[in-house]
Amino acid sequence: MAYQSSRRIRTRRHVSISHARQFFTLSRFIKYGFFLLIALIIAVPILFLWYSRDLPKPGQLVTSQHSDATRIYDRHGALLYSVYQDENRTYVTLDKIPKILQESTIAIEDKDFYKNEGFSPIAYLRVAKNYAMGEGLGGGSTITQQLVKNVLLEDSRKVLSRKIKELILAIQVNQAYSKDQILEMYLNNIPYGGTAVGVEAASEQYFGKSAKDLDLGQSAFLAGLPQNPSIYTPFSGNKYYLARTKAVLKQLVSDGYTTQVQSDKSYKEIANYQFSQKDATIKAPHFVMYVKQKLAEQFGEQMVTTGGLQVTTTLDYPIEKKTEDIVKSQIAGLKTTKVTNGAAIVEDPKTGEILAMDGSADYFDQNNDGNFNAAIAQRQPGSSLKPIMYATAFTKGYTPATLLMDVQTNFPTGVAGQPDYSPVNYDGKFHGPVQVRYALANSFNVPAVKMLAKVGITPVMQQAYDMGIENWNPTPQNRASVGLSLVLGGRETTLLGEVTAYGVFANEGIRQDPVTILKVTDSKGKVLYQHDPTPGKRVLSDAVSFLISHILLDNSARVLEFGPNSALVVPGHTVPVKTGTTDEKRDNWTVGYTSSYVVGVWVGNNDNSPMSQKLASGITGAAPIWNAIMSSVLKGKPDEQPKKPDNVVAVQVDGFGGGLPHAGQPTRSEYFIKGTEPTAESPIFQSKDGKNYIVIRENDPVSTDGVNRWQAGIDAWIAQNHGSDELWHPSGDVIRQATGDHSQDPTPTPTPGGDATPTPTPDL
Repeated sequence: MAYQSSRRIRTRRHVSISHARQFFTLSRFIKYGFFLLIALIIAVPILFLWYSRDLPKPGQLVTSQHSDATRIYDRHGALLYSVYQDENRTYVTLDKIPKILQESTIAIEDKDFYKNEGFSPIAYLRVAKNYAMGEGLGGGSTITQQLVKNVLLEDSRKVLSRKIKELILAIQVNQAYSKDQILEMYLNNIPYGGTAVGVEAASEQYFGKSAKDLDLGQSAFLAGLPQNPSIYTPFSGNKYYLARTKAVLKQLVSDGYTTQVQSDKSYKEIANYQFSQKDATIKAPHFVMYVKQKLAEQFGEQMVTTGGLQVTTTLDYPIEKKTEDIVKSQIAGLKTTKVTNGAAIVEDPKTGEILAMDGSADYFDQNNDGNFNAAIAQRQPGSSLKPIMYATAFTKGYTPATLLMDVQTNFPTGVAGQPDYSPVNYDGKFHGPVQVRYALANSFNVPAVKMLAKVGITPVMQQAYDMGIENWNPTPQNRASVGLSLVLGGRETTLLGEVTAYGVFANEGIRQDPVTILKVTDSKGKVLYQHDPTPGKRVLSDAVSFLISHILLDNSARVLEFGPNSALVVPGHTVPVKTGTTDEKRDNWTVGYTSSYVVGVWVGNNDNSPMSQKLASGITGAAPIWNAIMSSVLKGKPDEQPKKPDNVVAVQVDGFGGGLPHAGQPTRSEYFIKGTEPTAESPIFQSKDGKNYIVIRENDPVSTDGVNRWQAGIDAWIAQNHGSDELWHPSGDVIRQATGDHSQDPTPTPTPGGDATPTPTPDL
């Protein structure tokens, strides 16, 4: 009992000590918190006084202090566009601005405008949280703060000092003016895109009417612009303004300013409205609007619209002008093929510099959404990205001589209730045994799908993403949305992305991201930004790049599908090139390159409607446009052939099987990366008891039920084309002899994160 009593005493003592420690710890926290509070009480006024010493007076709000034009030049100094060379501004009083436009602005920008003191404490807490998490100082601005930022503060950088100045001025302005006065000044001083400053100028620019006559939909559209006019203007080459207008209307409904029925009707009005922009002073309009958006992202909207920036771009205007002329004239000649639009990009692959960007046949064609920039729009690539898939295969040991069977083949989709996937070729035919060189050069579909199945979808998506196809990032979500049709156009990309990716092949495996701006100075010549050329990032070996390039320049290899004199041939120049056409002919592509230029062309319709079935890839559509542009940029230039790396060797191979020469049959020369070249005859050639046989066997790496659909397709093809030929019908002993002793394909090395299923018995 004494022992238990003693233990209880010790336990109580430990509890008391623990409570005491907790008390002293809490006391320390309270003490430190108290000192921190005192420090803040002292520091904040000092901080405010320090930053208040050189602030402009709120009275300057009545007129903007900015008037210098931002000018955008090409690389040679030719003026492309003056953003504010003719600033359009008409001040109107608040009673001349529709109530619904005022309400739309308040609803989307600052719903507590009439209640707050010029700033939002909750918004500042959110900004502080984002800043602590490394997400920058953006957001959190009230209407008052936006007015201050656009009129009184020259420095638009997102730095702490500017945020503090913005807060101080907002408080002062809120005390000096009524809310109606602040709203009136805001609506008259905020940029709305293009040359429009204030709602009156914006109303005239976009709708050809005075602001007092704006309706609900038009008011919602204008209210959505100030957040980022360079992006939301309908003249940016995109239609981001539709989602923004919908967001404004949704907020108006939520706040009780309008009904859902009225909102839906107004949205349809804006969605169907044809915005018109006629400006004879603008050159390379799609490129200029793209650059203007990039400038706004880097320097802020205010600096772009009124900050007097002097911008030297990468554009080569003579190349741009020639490109525009070619696209416009050739699209006009494609009316019989139901093609209404086209886009083209010319890039220097060594630097990533964009030399030309034409986003449509005619920027000012209002009837066909000419200001829509198709060069940066997501479209189905068709077969145009097959080279990336084969490049991935070459990194895993496959070669241009690897034999694949182009026969009708069923591929399980993996989705219950869905029929097997059965791709066909562009010409509607199947070509039997083909080596990779000819499969890629002629863009045969079944061999491409088979190789994708061997290599794995995830590694191919990763390779494409590494090369610049951003929409192919193999995230779990993206990966779940694609299947074996990926290589035939199963996931969208942009023309700019394709040009970037093909630039990797042109640049011997090194990626250079697109560059559009070389230098930015202020109106006094102070350099604000200077592009620093980079060595780029290696994303593919020079050997693999060479193999792909050599296949794509091989006119004799593609003659079966394109003929000897197609638009893919540029006389006097060695140019690797690839086409692509989607199902139902909704998109048609041609991308080709030398070591100095990458030229990419897309044709189709903005509404994604099908083109005529008469359109033939490589003959009509994008290919002739590409040929004309490439011929133009290469005129007078020396021929540039891809540079063969030292670890690539040429070997004579059997023209049919792809192994070493066999029994006096026709041979050809093929390039191999050292270590992958054949060391024996192709295992398809077998002999037994003095008789010769051809044994072609393929495993089915995507079968989920044990059925070898690949071999079933091969057997059906043999029965149809070589039904009575003993050469093609070996006995079981011969087949076992072939599959047990020889290997044609390398066994793929599983890639981390990949989804290829290596087959234990190599295909023959």
